[in-house]
Order: sequence, then structure tokens, then C-alpha cells
Amino acid sequence: MSRIRRLLRWALMLSLLGLLVGGIGFGFLYISVSSKLPDVQTLRTIELQEPLYVYARDGRLIGLFGETRRYPVQIEKVPKRLKEAFIAIEDARFYDHNGVDYKGVARAIWLLATTDAERVPGGSTITQQVARQFFLSSEYKYKRKFAEMLLAMKMEKELSKDEIFELYLNKSFFGNRAYGVAAASEFYYGKPLDQLTLDEMASLAAIPKFPSSGNPLNNPTRAKIRRDYVVQRMRELNMISVAEEQAAQAAAMHASPHERPIEVSAPYIAEMVRQEMIARYGEEALTKGYHVTTTIDPVLQAAADKSVRDGLGSYDRRHGWNPKALQRIEQLPAGEDATTAAVRLRAFPARGELLAALVLSTTGNNVQVVLADGTVLDLGPDTSRWTGKSPAALLKRGDVARVRRIVPEAKPAVGPTKPGEIAAVPAPAPIGPVTYRLEQVPRAESALVSLDADTGALRALVGGYSFAGNKFNNAIQARRQPGSSFKPFIYSASLERGLSPSTVINDAPISFDAGQTGGQAWEPKNYDNKYEGPMTMRRGLTRSKNMVSIRILHKIGANYGQEYTTRFGFDPDKNPPYLTLALGAGAVTPLQMAGAYAVFANGGYKVSPYLISRVTDSDGKILSQAKPDQAGVDANRVIDERNAYLIDSMLKDVVRFGTATKALVLNRPDIAGKAG
Repeated sequence: MSRIRRLLRWALMLSLLGLLVGGIGFGFLYISVSSKLPDVQTLRTIELQEPLYVYARDGRLIGLFGETRRYPVQIEKVPKRLKEAFIAIEDARFYDHNGVDYKGVARAIWLLATTDAERVPGGSTITQQVARQFFLSSEYKYKRKFAEMLLAMKMEKELSKDEIFELYLNKSFFGNRAYGVAAASEFYYGKPLDQLTLDEMASLAAIPKFPSSGNPLNNPTRAKIRRDYVVQRMRELNMISVAEEQAAQAAAMHASPHERPIEVSAPYIAEMVRQEMIARYGEEALTKGYHVTTTIDPVLQAAADKSVRDGLGSYDRRHGWNPKALQRIEQLPAGEDATTAAVRLRAFPARGELLAALVLSTTGNNVQVVLADGTVLDLGPDTSRWTGKSPAALLKRGDVARVRRIVPEAKPAVGPTKPGEIAAVPAPAPIGPVTYRLEQVPRAESALVSLDADTGALRALVGGYSFAGNKFNNAIQARRQPGSSFKPFIYSASLERGLSPSTVINDAPISFDAGQTGGQAWEPKNYDNKYEGPMTMRRGLTRSKNMVSIRILHKIGANYGQEYTTRFGFDPDKNPPYLTLALGAGAVTPLQMAGAYAVFANGGYKVSPYLISRVTDSDGKILSQAKPDQAGVDANRVIDERNAYLIDSMLKDVVRFGTATKALVLNRPDIAGKAG
């Protein structure tokens, strides 16, 4: 046998041996990898992370909670052009291959063999990307790549193309905490998918390759290059015309951040819901896409916010200018322009309607300030008239003051000219120019609670002047002395013990030793130091006479009075059985007070205040539905209806003739209440 033939035989044998060893090695690798592949069917029930949604009773959005922006969308609702944009740039043969694009793999192998690059483009189909996103790591190893290919083929056998594509569109990261194409569309363009233009669709399709360094906000130049390439690929694949390609590439990059708009401002409510949902469902409540409908009425909530802010602002102005309310930016560089200075105000969020204003300079009586949006204002003496001083006397460069934007009331719309005629309503025209007034964040705090007395449903709740400035919720967390507003509950207890509104009690000075008070000797007084002698209990409550309330509690017994008030939901340990209880010396929250007063308003029934009326999952399935207490149900009765009627009658007298006559401005004959 010739030498050449022997060499060929050995080469053939070595080749066969190599193939055999390679085949055995590949077999072991295949068995090793394939045996560890996850169950693809789990993708059918996968739960993508979604934020927690909080709504008012009419469906308007109050709040969103969650680290990610994601609003999963069904593939049927994704516009055809948008799907084509992703296919053009990511996987042109997506609807033809079995999960692995062998042409792309061959191209990647060729590049690895002919270049020095450690990583090369190509080779990953949309299906492979889904496999990696849900089941595998992103490390660049050949074994992981092999597992990815096997898993992709397995997915193609068990899932439809549309199911895979839907997973891809909803899972992909688009930068700026936006996951999924719907969230990306809303964040970058403020639009739903069906309103996107071709250039916007191409821009979105270009992001997943470089979500952080190539999105249209972080790097618009790079994003435009890639967007134009997406459009070019769509034209090369006959998805769009040349004219459409040119028009899309000519469009300016115009993405800007769009947070999902909050339609009802109620941050204290939103936080209450967040805490309650975590208490019910754990931390996953913030990632499972739950939708929470509250009992809040947007109109009443807006009125409540305005009432608290106007009231606190008025109270604070009566107490004069407070230099301690000012904040400062130390060492503000000389000559710094307004645009640069405005950026510094990002650390000073608005407090209610009060905007942060950085003082740039003072001239005469005036100061020049800049707002966070770059607006430059000149504040003259008229803007600080309530302080009695000019702005220049109150402020200096570097101070961060607060200003309120005053929008003049619009002219009333023109009504119909004839009976039954509907007139065209013109856009409201302001009476005068928009102005600004120098203000300050109030030193005091307040809270407001409004609820449905028949069910306990909360209709409005304000926990303080500004949630941005103080997260403490005074409506539910602040235990304060209720003062005279607690007296009606002592009066109600006395009716139960046989007294009546016509019972005469002496309004005269009284004193008690330490044994009777539980502490030290006590000589209480009326708030005005005036005493009228014997009077009916009705008048005593109307005039809020301390001596009358104390004598009533002394007559029925402090222990009985304390026990009786628990019927209204008050904590006995926070309201000890001493005579000071008659003057509201215990501790209650505004929410407890609102729930307690509901008993008088609804005829004697205890209802539990509640906020969440319904919770549904991301598919609309109801997880919980509130079953509130109801007035009129015998099991909920805590005081006799005659008792409730008499207290309600006396509280109406408080409004008509007593300490709450300011409420008459509402022109409501049915109002009952008590000043505290």
C-alpha cells in the first residue's frame, strides 16, 4: 500500500474518530442541557411585574406604585406597523424559522472565525431573546447559548408565534424604568400604541438593543441613527414605501418624559391604600398589577384640599411673616444665570400650591426670583402686602421662598338666549393677568375627614398641608385632644342615664380635689371666664359651657361616661375615666371623630370608616369587595334612635345659635356640628 493511501486511511480514521468523539460529546452536552430546560408552559401563566393602580370611585387615577413602568398589552392590540418595526430590526425571518435562524447563526460563526471580536451581532432570534429574558442569564458562554437555542426550539413547538411575540413586547426593557412597549410609548411620547407615528414606532423598536445608552432621552443622536436604520430595514423588507421612509427619517427626535398623569390629587389617600394593600397581600401587591378602587369622590376631595390649604394659609398669615420658613442655597455663585439656578430647585418640590422661588437679586423694594421651570419673576411690594414689608426687606440672594400663582377668575359663560336653547360656550377668558404672591409654608398642620354616615365610606381625606413636605397623616396618625368636640358624647351618655335636653344644670365655678381628678386639684373654667348660672343642657351644649359638661359627667359617673363612649369607637385606654374627659382631655384621631359623629347623623348606628371598595387583579378578576356596615341594620345599633335624634337636634342649635354659627354661610338648615 502506498504511503499516500496509508496517510489517507489514517486521516479518514482520525476524522471518523473525531466525529464519533464529537458526536458523543455533543450527545452528552445535549442531554445535560436539555434535561435542565424549564417548562415552557409556565410562560402561558407568567405574571409580569406591574404597578399598583389606585383609583377614585369614578375611575380616575389617584396613584401608581411600583419600581417599574409596565402596562402589558395583548398582541391583537399592537398596531401592525409597530410589530413590523420590531421584526425588521430584530428578526426579519421571525415568522419563518423554528426558533433558531440558521443563517444568522452561520453569519455569527463566520464573524467569530474571521475577526478578533469576542462578541458578534446576529444569531439571536426574538424567540431566543424571550428564552433568555425569562429563563436564562445574559452571560456570554457557549453552553448558555446552546441552551438558549434548544429552549427557543422547544418554545416554538409549544407556543404560537404571536404568544412569543407578545411576551417579547411586554418583557423587553426600554430604559427609564419602562418595561414593555406600551409603557415605553406612554413614557417617551405620552401616547397609547394606536396613536404612534411611524418615526415614533421605529424609535421604540430601536431601543431594546441599547435601552440605557441609546434611548431617545439619554442619547438622541445615537437613537436617531438607529431609528433611521429601523426605517431603512422596513423599506428594504417592503413594509413601507420610499416616501414613508424619507418622511420618517426627516422627523425630528422629539421624545420627552411623560409620567402617567395623576387625575385626582390625593397623595395621603394613595399612601393609605399602598400600606393597606401591603398589609393584605404583602410586598407583591406593588408588582402584580392590582387595581384598587377607593370610595373617594374627586369633587369632594378637591374641595377638602382647598379648604385645608386656604384655612391654614389664612391662619398662618394672621400670625405674620416667619423667617424660619425660608430655606437657603448657600454660596450661590455670583452671576449664575437663571437657567442654571433653576436646576437647583429640583430639590425643593412644590408644597401644595406653593412653588419654590430662588432669590437671584434685590433692587430697591423688589426681588427677582426664578422658579423651577425657569420662569423669572419680579416680586414687588404688592406681592407681600400681607406681611407689612416689601419683599426686599424679607429676602436676600440665595433664599428659597414660596410663591403662589394667582389665576384670575374666568368670565362666566354666556347662557342660552331663549328658553330651551343651548348656547355655544366660548373658552373662559381670564379677567386679568396671572400674578404671583409671596407666601410661606404654614407653621400649623390640619386634617379633614369626610365620610358617608350611612356606610362609613370615606369621600375625602386630607392628612396635612402638603404630602411632599410632611408624610405624617394627621387624619389617621395624629392623636390629639378633641376638646369641646367631645362633649356631645358625654351628653349622649347622660340621656341614657335619664337626663334630657331640658334638664337644668348650674353653670357656676366648681373645684375638685386630687382624688376626684386622678391627679392634682382642679379648678376648671369656662373658655370665656363667664358664668350664667342655672341653664338647660340644650343651652349648655349650644354655648359649650365647660361647667355644665363637667357637672353632667360628675352626675353620671366618669367610669360610666368612659365606658359609654367606647360605643362610638373611642379607645378607653386613650380616654381615661376622669372628669377631664368632659372637656375632651383624652386622645383621638380625626378619623375616629368622623366615625363617631356619624352615629348621631345616621340615627344611632356604628359604621366603620373604610377606603377600599374593590380590588381586582390585572385581568379584572375581583379579589375583594367591601361589605360595609349599614345604618338601619339592628346589629349595628349602638345608641337608641331617640338619643341620636336629641343630640342631633342640640347640635343643630350649636350651628343656629351657638359656637358654630359661621357654618350658616352654607345656607343649609340640616347642618349639625360642634366646635372644638
